[in-house]
Amino acid sequence: MERPPIGWVLYDDSCGFCRTWIPFWRKTLQKRGLAIAPLQSEWVQRKLNAPEEDVLRDLRLLLADGTQVRGADVYRYAMRRIWWAHPLYLLSIAPIFRRVFDWGYRTFAANRYRVSRACRLPASHGNGNRATGSNETIHPTRSQ
Repeated sequence: MERPPIGWVLYDDSCGFCRTWIPFWRKTLQKRGLAIAPLQSEWVQRKLNAPEEDVLRDLRLLLADGTQVRGADVYRYAMRRIWWAHPLYLLSIAPIFRRVFDWGYRTFAANRYRVSRACRLPASHGNGNRATGSNETIHPTRSQ
């Protein structure tokens, strides 16, 4: 029997880079107990209960207990749990490198649509879910 996820990495499905990059790492994340879902999913919108412009500003991690992690800290959370990425995690929490890592994340996040267009990475054009390759919605158990 499959164990329920400990959390969901939530990404902007209207960003071509995000909708390519996050599903690419799905198996690696699943091994650490993390599922993925677009921020635009109905269940995510209900769970986060925040204005869409705020929700789409950052990559998010929604833990099963309702705790939310945002932005660069989502990468830190994942890197800390992946053995080969752990050295990057250690660098990302060192004082000077932390600022550089946060700046890099923030700069990329602010320009992700431009990067997606420049790299010709397609954005979502409907309700289909690329994470599963279908129109099914990935969501936590209904009881949560």
